[in-house]
Amino acid sequence: MDIDAVDSLPGYNSYTPSNGRKPFTVPVDDAHPFDLDSYISGYSGRTSVDRLIHIIATCPSIAPQAFQLALKQIEELRDPSLYTSAISTYEQLPTITDIPLPAAADVAQLDPKWIEETTKKNSMEKMKLEVELKTYANNMIKESQRMGHRDLGAYYRSVGDYSTALKHYTKSREYCTTSQHVLDMCLSVLELLIEQRNYTHIPTYVFKADAALDAASASAAKSEKEAAGSATSAPSATSSSSQQRSATTGTAGPAIKRSAEREKVQSKLDFATALSHLGQANYEKAAFAFLRLGNAEGLGDWMGTLVAPGDIAIYGTLCALSSLSRSAIKAQVLENSIFGVYIEQEPYVRELIEAYMGSNFKSVLELLSRYSTRHYVDIHLFSHVHDLTNLIRNWAVVLYFQPFSSIKLERMSVAFGWTVEEVEEHVVALIQSGDIHGRVDSRNKILQATKTDHRAELFARAIKTGADIQSANRKLLLRMRLQQAELIIKAPKGHHQNRDGHPSEMMQGD
Repeated sequence: MDIDAVDSLPGYNSYTPSNGRKPFTVPVDDAHPFDLDSYISGYSGRTSVDRLIHIIATCPSIAPQAFQLALKQIEELRDPSLYTSAISTYEQLPTITDIPLPAAADVAQLDPKWIEETTKKNSMEKMKLEVELKTYANNMIKESQRMGHRDLGAYYRSVGDYSTALKHYTKSREYCTTSQHVLDMCLSVLELLIEQRNYTHIPTYVFKADAALDAASASAAKSEKEAAGSATSAPSATSSSSQQRSATTGTAGPAIKRSAEREKVQSKLDFATALSHLGQANYEKAAFAFLRLGNAEGLGDWMGTLVAPGDIAIYGTLCALSSLSRSAIKAQVLENSIFGVYIEQEPYVRELIEAYMGSNFKSVLELLSRYSTRHYVDIHLFSHVHDLTNLIRNWAVVLYFQPFSSIKLERMSVAFGWTVEEVEEHVVALIQSGDIHGRVDSRNKILQATKTDHRAELFARAIKTGADIQSANRKLLLRMRLQQAELIIKAPKGHHQNRDGHPSEMMQGD
């Protein structure tokens, strides 16, 4: 299969577009296994269709199967634009691949009637919701207006009109009367932004949701405390021990339930934050955020509709390997029992981590190459796979060379599965970027670490510090002499001088 390969090092096959617009394809074969049915069974709703359409565009060898599944699932939704999008994506494949593909009509039975009926139903539903909202506005009932905007937001989201859906969701904020209403609005917007893959706006609504969650929790705790107090003070014919037992049960039950609900919402906010960091290529922050997530049950209805447990394992592991030290990986990944449950969903992820921790870097690169198709078919990860793989590979080379003062490139080529020329090219690039402090003997094919004279460095820093102190003291003494001689020009009225600056800056002010 034709691919756009950026780096052609053995053991590391990369499939990435040369720019964000040019289409690219990835293989599905014995060397790059991928089970479509098993993968897509972990999703439902719109995210399932979005992922299938992405697979159609990136995996021509399984495009007919993905196209058939996509049309079947689209007919369970109410967005006709997905239908036309799937068809157009499939029909454009012959222009980017040489693989012969059957016509769309031969793969699945097209149903134009379904588009017409769905469009008609959507129009009627939209008219009904708009009439209801207008009625609520005339009645001046804030709660009804909030629900009206919420329902219209959900409708526009279901038909794929994200901008209008966001408009109605944010409009409902004006009619929220409790912190819980604000929290529900923020969660709805976060779901919308994740579906839209609008990563830059996610932190804004996470912050708002955090504030609303704190306020809602405090309000609920206060209400329960007042209710418990009034129940305790009420006259009763039961014994004092029965009253105490009743009060304890009535307070602990809602408190536990409230805590569980808070943890569930917090898990959703943590996941949204992690995904935002990943989308913006902040891999270190994304790694810590993914590794901090609670169990899968905490994500509630987001699990399956937005993400699968295996995705979290892949996101967290790749971000951790590309940005964290081995000691941090051991503490945050291997010793993390909660994240270990996610890793069990993708067994190769544990193999990847163990190979990396065991310095078996050839196996690391082979695993990254073997499962590159699984990474590229992910709608949130595919644009970062190339960068993440490069970072992991760079870390591997740096870690391998750390214990040596000098090493033959031939030995490194065996450890990584590359030719000597490829090793030399890559090592030179790392030296130029400052990741490796050394030099390459091109004639003898030896990488030598640059010897650092720590004693000379210490003396140089001490001399520089002494010179800086001496210069500052001279300037301070000069300023004192000028003040004694009354040769100081006072600053104009209203001018605030920086009194905490460097002595030289103070001199300039005078």
